[in-house]
Amino acid sequence: MLAPVLRGPPGAGERGSAAMMEESAQRAPGLPDRADQAALKLEEFLPYRLNVCASLVTAALSRVYSERYRIGVPEWRVLVTLGQYDVMTAKAVGVHSHMHKTKVSRAVAQLERRKLVARRANRDDLREAFLSLTPAGRDVYDDLAPMARDFAQQLLDTVDAADRAALDRALKKLAERSAQLLPDIAKGGDPR
Repeated sequence: MLAPVLRGPPGAGERGSAAMMEESAQRAPGLPDRADQAALKLEEFLPYRLNVCASLVTAALSRVYSERYRIGVPEWRVLVTLGQYDVMTAKAVGVHSHMHKTKVSRAVAQLERRKLVARRANRDDLREAFLSLTPAGRDVYDDLAPMARDFAQQLLDTVDAADRAALDRALKKLAERSAQLLPDIAKGGDPR
């Protein structure tokens, strides 16, 4: 079973995020205590909390594959997406993994240099290519997939079994709503 260690500030793991926030608040002596009256409290703001959680999970998970295979988060996402779907265009990989096309392009180039991904021209549209894992890339995917599933299970084990379906539904609803809000906010609209 994996036991990833997230390296943060000394003692951060033992203190927890609440203690670190309290410590941060205490670092501003002489200023009036306005935390209780603040219009927006960052540590209670859902988008911030989701971002912190995602950042911590990504940092911990990346230790599983970065130390063993020397790949970063974008390369990991491309590799796993191609491992799941076999053949895709870079554009489809970007859509599936929620990565910008530039990030996908750089990750694919690095994986190609390492001979983990192969590119095949699309005869119907020469502007794009089909990507797939090489045999070496498939070996990396097959090695990493069980470790990633074990890591995910370790996370899920912290949630009571009775709450797991609710967590899944909540995450799906939050992702769907965020996707609905994105076009309106991009056009300068009010998110309400």
